[in-house]
Amino acid sequence: MHRLLKELVFPLFSNPILDKNDDSAVFDLKGKTAFTTDSFVVKPLFFPGGDIGKLAVCGTVNDLAVMGAKPMYLTAACIVEEGFQTGLLEKIIQSMAKAAQAAGVKIVGGDLKVVEKNSCDKIFINTTGIGLIKNNINISANNAQVGDVIIINGFIGEHAAAVMSSRQDYKLKTSIKSDCAALNHLIAEILKISQNIHVMRDPTRGGVATTLNEITQQSNVEIQIEEEKLPVSEAVKGFCEILGIDPLYMANEGKVLIFTKEKNAKKILSVMQKHPLGKHAQIIGRVTKKNNPVVLLRTSIGSTRILDMLTGEQLPRIC
Repeated sequence: MHRLLKELVFPLFSNPILDKNDDSAVFDLKGKTAFTTDSFVVKPLFFPGGDIGKLAVCGTVNDLAVMGAKPMYLTAACIVEEGFQTGLLEKIIQSMAKAAQAAGVKIVGGDLKVVEKNSCDKIFINTTGIGLIKNNINISANNAQVGDVIIINGFIGEHAAAVMSSRQDYKLKTSIKSDCAALNHLIAEILKISQNIHVMRDPTRGGVATTLNEITQQSNVEIQIEEEKLPVSEAVKGFCEILGIDPLYMANEGKVLIFTKEKNAKKILSVMQKHPLGKHAQIIGRVTKKNNPVVLLRTSIGSTRILDMLTGEQLPRIC
């Protein structure tokens, strides 16, 4: 344990706060603060476009960023099964360090526990994050307003398709990669040019449809989205047709839904489309009514149907 910490964890995560090696990280925060925690149990541990380590860092960074926060510090706790290969653990921790560096956050504390064989499935990771929010920013899933347009930064369903195809070893002619990425730099660029954003959410488990349903409940509004405007790659579209699943319910790990007034949408889209993580950004719908918490899908043939929240899990252990 001490060797792993000394030779692997501390060199990769090195920063002035962590290097003190105290029982708690001590730092100074001034202003409004965002705080979140999440656990990651994805199977398989490695998939096209990412791995459990990258996912753990990006997932927590994104939960802070969609609140308008600047992610600052993370802690990382790993529960490892006895007999887990040290080489794989090193690879995962290296991936976490690389993802944290790319996101501009510091991993300032953590924990490593080893449990008996068959007590967990190889490795589980928990990350907790903290970030600062400027006082003039007020972003919440409770703030959706009638007339808001809804923007997404790109193709949906890629993470779920990558994990599913990797888990089942589907022999695909096209390669599908997870969209796993930290969104904080993209969101920071958006907040520079517009602070009139009412809602931001990352549509992870349950996909876009479930996240929109959660927002309708919290804001008590009706949302209508346009099927023809939903950005879905040809590879994911074909994957979904073969398996009979809907990309709207598939998990994403590098997507953000933004609710803002229509007059702000054009400049937000312009900024997003210039960023590598927003090249395929699109307006997909709008908030249409108050006091009617439902999501409606306007289909490509002109009909309208209710888009319910996902019940159960389409694919367990997706993140």
